[in-house]
Amino acid sequence: MAKKPNYSFEKRQKDLAKKKKKEEKLKKKQERKAAGVEGQEESDDPDAEDDEGHVEDEGSVEDAEASDDSPIT
Repeated sequence: MAKKPNYSFEKRQKDLAKKKKKEEKLKKKQERKAAGVEGQEESDDPDAEDDEGHVEDEGSVEDAEASDDSPIT
């Protein structure tokens, strides 16, 4: 008989890895800020992710369609 997967162990390991990565990113960010280099690593990509993983978008598809001056056919 095959072993039953231990999902709670896998979830805990995944959560620990996420926490470690987040702490490392925060530490790097603080080091950059202390060094005064924080503003130099800005991305020109409007869809780039910020430190929390959120996508920064300039506008949605609906906004682009609404501002289009051509008639809808």
